[in-house]
Amino acid sequence: MILMSPAEPTSNRKLMWFGVALLAYLAVLMLPTPTGLSASGQVALGLLALVIILWISECVSPAASAVVLTGMAVLGLMGKPLAEGGRAMSSADALGQMLSGFSSSAVLLVAGALFLAVALKLTGLDRRVALLVMSRVGISPARLTLGAMIVGFVLALFIPSATARVGAVIPIMVGITTALGLPVTSSLGATLMIVTAQACSIFNMAVKTGAAQNLISLNFMQASFGRTLTWGEWFITALPFTLSMCAVLFVVALVLLRPHVPPVEEAKQRLADEVAQLGPVTPAEWRLMLVALLLLVMWSTEGVLHPLDTTTTTQLGIALLLMPRIGVMTWSQAEKQVPWGTIVLFAAGISLGILLSRTGAASWLAGVTLGQLGLDAMPVALVVGALSLFSILLHLGFASATGLASTLIPIMIAFAQTLPYGQDTVFGIVMIQAMVVSFGFILPTNAPQNMLCYATGAFSTLQFAKVGILITLAGLALLVLFSATIWPMMGVL
Repeated sequence: MILMSPAEPTSNRKLMWFGVALLAYLAVLMLPTPTGLSASGQVALGLLALVIILWISECVSPAASAVVLTGMAVLGLMGKPLAEGGRAMSSADALGQMLSGFSSSAVLLVAGALFLAVALKLTGLDRRVALLVMSRVGISPARLTLGAMIVGFVLALFIPSATARVGAVIPIMVGITTALGLPVTSSLGATLMIVTAQACSIFNMAVKTGAAQNLISLNFMQASFGRTLTWGEWFITALPFTLSMCAVLFVVALVLLRPHVPPVEEAKQRLADEVAQLGPVTPAEWRLMLVALLLLVMWSTEGVLHPLDTTTTTQLGIALLLMPRIGVMTWSQAEKQVPWGTIVLFAAGISLGILLSRTGAASWLAGVTLGQLGLDAMPVALVVGALSLFSILLHLGFASATGLASTLIPIMIAFAQTLPYGQDTVFGIVMIQAMVVSFGFILPTNAPQNMLCYATGAFSTLQFAKVGILITLAGLALLVLFSATIWPMMGVL
């Protein structure tokens, strides 16, 4: 009798999904070309079906999905003009189209920001910040919940990877729970883990450099509207919404999960001991703090005190961190910990979005989906609400916000440009949808940080969903409310 190893069923399932993805791509290509869609646009839609299945099923790694996407694009686009009336593309032309995303400055910004995250990890500054915050807030359900949110915000200012941020915080939250004599599965453990994950999604929306999906969205917006948002403009625009979401998360977590903290001093002493074990701040940490604060000042004053864009200032900061004696790490140390697959996926996602736009596929798809909802006769606030609901429902099938942004934002841009509003209002609508891409609140599978926290076993999917559904509904209501009140007063809409 032949025994199958445990890995074989998983491998077979992944192979099955990979086959489904390829069949979906071929099926789209073999259909009659719809009216109003070019042959290259049909290939772009086939590629969209391909990568959505690859991303949702996770049958291949993110970097591998980018390679598959590029290969299938070249095979599909060869011999077809990019736009009606153009010349037929060669394989080199098609490959050039699919490499266009790699030349985007947004890719360089993501890479630089990931190097900054590595610097924080190598020096241990991320852990020091988290421990100091948690040791200062005090031991009570409300204070610990607030402390978890403060840690998430501080780290979001400097670490663009949700996975890296949450990965640094989880051991500390587990340590606090066990120090109080409670199991990780206790109400306190569940609260701290859920709040850590949900707050991470909120702060992804608050900080332009806090998440790769923000940068990929802004890249599409720059290409379509000829303008973008500075770090400070993004932060100020998102601030009223994210503060409101933090208040909602705080109340929902305390009321719904009801965390319990026994009256003991052991947790305070344990936190104090862990802070003491860190020792004094090292010279490397001081240098990193200076560079990080300099970057924060440069980001927040972009276009006000200096003409340097976010990407340029980030690269200058990373250059300082890599310099001998002045810096805190070497290239050989950093390159081993940078998730290069994330960068490759990011660039490939931009390439797909550019292809959807240039071939007219995004406009066509927006017309046959969102265009059928009759939104052009609605007030702006209701348009924002309807589009946000569409995005939230679509996100239920995605584990990658970067993949969702690559798929959704070009379609949103194409649709928003058909609405009877001014250019500034259209830009604001798309910007809000770029924030909604981070609405990964309902299922653990909706975001990597959710899965990291779920892997601790602290909470069930049902617990997470209960909190997430309430936050999502509140967020949707706040989006409509702010679109009718605060954002128009701020000039966003």
